[in-house]
Amino acid sequence: MAENHTTNITAFRKKWNINIGIVIFGVVFIYLLVTVLMYLTSKHISAYEVREGSILKDNAYTGLAIRNEEVVTAEQSGYINYFVSEASKVGAKTKVYSLSPKQLEFNDTVSTDSQELTAEERDSIYLKTQSFSENYNGSSFNEVYSLRDEISSVLESKSNQSRQAQLDEMVQAGTDGLQVFNAQSDGVILYSTDGYENLTVSDVTADMLSKKNYNSVNIKNNSKVNSGEAIYKLVKDDDWSLVIPLDDKTAKNLADTKSVKVQFTKDQVKERASFQVYSAKNTNLGILTFHTSMVRYAKDRYLDIELILEDESGLKIPKSSVTKKDFYLVPENYLTQGGNSKETGVLINNDSDDAQFKKVDVYYRDTETGMVYLDPNAFDKNTTLIKPDSTETYKLKKTKSLQGVYNINKGYAVFKQIHILCESDEYYIVESGNSYGLANYDHIALVGKDVRENDIVY
Repeated sequence: MAENHTTNITAFRKKWNINIGIVIFGVVFIYLLVTVLMYLTSKHISAYEVREGSILKDNAYTGLAIRNEEVVTAEQSGYINYFVSEASKVGAKTKVYSLSPKQLEFNDTVSTDSQELTAEERDSIYLKTQSFSENYNGSSFNEVYSLRDEISSVLESKSNQSRQAQLDEMVQAGTDGLQVFNAQSDGVILYSTDGYENLTVSDVTADMLSKKNYNSVNIKNNSKVNSGEAIYKLVKDDDWSLVIPLDDKTAKNLADTKSVKVQFTKDQVKERASFQVYSAKNTNLGILTFHTSMVRYAKDRYLDIELILEDESGLKIPKSSVTKKDFYLVPENYLTQGGNSKETGVLINNDSDDAQFKKVDVYYRDTETGMVYLDPNAFDKNTTLIKPDSTETYKLKKTKSLQGVYNINKGYAVFKQIHILCESDEYYIVESGNSYGLANYDHIALVGKDVRENDIVY
């Protein structure tokens, strides 16, 4: 019988080696996964950086200019030519115009350089056409002709100096039938008339302010005039007024206003004017009185202006960031400092001999009422406070809302009270320098209504 051989084989379990790299990778992966999931499922808060700014609140109007104007008529019939440029100042002895029995012949040949418009003349034409385009009304088609005449006046001014020099030569040469006439008095000369020269504030009607049926007549060189016909006018005073229409609400708001800042649309110049509200038949009028700039706008019967009623500076924030939050109203003398610290808090009545000190954040102090605003979320319902060094108590019950924004500088939302100075369509200007408010370069939640106190910002 064959001999059996038994072999004892011992199997050793393979030792498991921990790969520290895989462990670290796994931890990092899990952390990133949790972070991404939290980011995807959490509420995102968009931030806005607070910066100093200002808001200019204005109201646009078209005003009717009233000046001390004197119309001068032709002493006889003939063809008229002027010696001085429009809107120039003249004296009583200044040669103003000539009359001749027939049209005068002028040499209009000028050099190429002199034919080019200056930058000032180009700007003048641009401003006139821009103003016309922005304010055009199809029912006032006569304004097209006024614009045409104004541009023609600018273009014709290129040859004025040459024509005036030639006219002087004709006078000295004794041209047959040519007569020269001087100004009747001092003033700024204008070569257009519109029938509003003797207008007073009490004469102004709604139709006048809307330019309805308005017509201005421009007298041109070498045109035929008849004896007694208006040929120019003189503005005899630097003081002048603009009359603007006001609705009932604006008239009431401005009733006590004595002066306003005005910006003229045609050249963006700002002036301050005396102001008063005048109640006319079926309308309210605002009377703006100026003591300067008469010559600048002497040619304009109507002027587009903006009343600058608010020009506030402060911290500029979007309206979407503003929200409201309710707070407990607590008398300021219930605040104290606790124990060995300098932290501000209150004493809570816990039905024991010793009151419990609780640290609190003060969101606003009303110096007029002596009340402070505390967060209701920091207290249990029906909490009663104890006045320091007294047996008086105060039950937390009365609340009041504050307008404010959520500051997110520290990565979580903290309510900050604001005081609004003025507003535009999209922004508020709020007070700066308030210890309970905002500071320049603070970061706030862009949409305040979606945020709650202590929300974490991702």
